[in-house]
Amino acid sequence: MRLRNVKGSREVIAASRYVIKNETEKKGRWKEVFGNGNRIHIEIGMGKGAFLTTMAQANPYTNYIGIEKYSSVLIRAIEKQEELELPNLYFIRMEAEYIDEVFAPGEVGRIYLNFSDPWPKDRHAKRRLTSKEFLNRYTKILTEDGLVIFKTDNRELFDFSLEQIPEAGWELVDYTYDLHNSAYVKGNIMTEYEAKFVGEGKPICRLTAKQNR
Repeated sequence: MRLRNVKGSREVIAASRYVIKNETEKKGRWKEVFGNGNRIHIEIGMGKGAFLTTMAQANPYTNYIGIEKYSSVLIRAIEKQEELELPNLYFIRMEAEYIDEVFAPGEVGRIYLNFSDPWPKDRHAKRRLTSKEFLNRYTKILTEDGLVIFKTDNRELFDFSLEQIPEAGWELVDYTYDLHNSAYVKGNIMTEYEAKFVGEGKPICRLTAKQNR
C-alpha cells in the first residue's frame, strides 16, 4: 500500500505530548508514564488509531500504547487523541522488531495485531508480525497469561500464522475464518480496514494465541 506523505507530520509527532520519545528509557517504567499500575495492552501497526482509541474509551482502567512506524498515519491518531485527551493512551513511532527493547518482561498483558502487512514474498516471512521470530519477541514482554489477538482479511497470512504458533512453542486459544459470522464477534471492535472489508463482503479471520509455559 502506498502511503501519502503528510507535510509537517514529523514535526507534529515530535511536539505531541501523547507520543513517547526515547521509548527505550521507559522499559520497566511504564507505570510511571501512566501514573498507575493498570495493565498495559499494545497494538502494533495501529494505523490511524480508531481501534485503539475506541478501546481506550471503553476500558479506562486499562492502559494502551499504539505502535506505528508511518508518520503519515500516526498523525491522524494524534489528532483524535488531542481532541479526546484520554489519560490511558499513548503512542510510539518505531519499528516493531525493537519491541523487546521498549518493554520489560511481563510488562504487557495483550498484543493486538490488526490487518498487518502480509509481506507476501517468502524471503520476507520473518518480517510478518505473526512469524515465530516475532512471537519469540512477544514472549519476552508478555505476562504469563498474556495474549496475542490477530485479525486479517488475508487468508494466506492467516494460514501462515496458524502454522507459526506451534512452531514458536505457542498455543492456539481460538480461531475463526469468518469472524463476523462466529460467536467471537461479540464485543469485537472494528478497525478502519475491517469496516471497509466487511462492507465489501470479505470474511475476516481472527485468532487468539498464548504462550506455552
